[in-house]
Amino acid sequence: MTEKYTIDALLRRVPVIPVIVIEDARKAVPLARALVAGGLDVLEITLRTPVAMEAMRAIIAEVEGAIVGAGTVRTPEQLEAVAELGCHFAVSPGSTPRLLAAARDNPCPLLPGAATATEMLSLADHGFTRQKFFPAGPAGGPDYLKAMTSPLPDLYFCPTGGINAATAHHYLELPNVLCVGGSWVTPKSSIKIDNWPDITRRAKEAYTSGKHDGGVG
Repeated sequence: MTEKYTIDALLRRVPVIPVIVIEDARKAVPLARALVAGGLDVLEITLRTPVAMEAMRAIIAEVEGAIVGAGTVRTPEQLEAVAELGCHFAVSPGSTPRLLAAARDNPCPLLPGAATATEMLSLADHGFTRQKFFPAGPAGGPDYLKAMTSPLPDLYFCPTGGINAATAHHYLELPNVLCVGGSWVTPKSSIKIDNWPDITRRAKEAYTSGKHDGGVG
């Protein structure tokens, strides 16, 4: 039985959530183990490849300690599928009325994406006070999110998109940011040659360098 987590608890758990694109399902389990060994146990596997569902199924079954989420969830049907698979959470790049309606009755909690103040307010109207800020870099970066602190004091974010090891701290220092999402922890070059020690090293660096005290609010 899948342990239940709230989105708030997940975002406060680690400073960085790896955003992972898996092209070879055989890499999924050792990759996840390397990340968990480095302290990053909340994993977002994006639905951008044909093997994503197979990869998540394998990680859920075989990697102790991994908290598996599905990324790039765009439809109610996808949300239902990842919930049946046993995913702990789902992440969407944006939102639609159908997706938000489906999320209300789905056991898999959704982190919906927003890029503007209007989208953030709309999600808040639907009860989503924890949101993905995406694409963070192109949408205005840390300066934009900082500007949202006063007018939207009850909303908290996981910025994702265009963030790397050098810029993550600019987001994590903000009072309305609970964690960030990024792919720099799992570079394709390391995955291709099975360099799992490098993945673990990157995860440890991300975990320790991300000043993370459980957030605020």
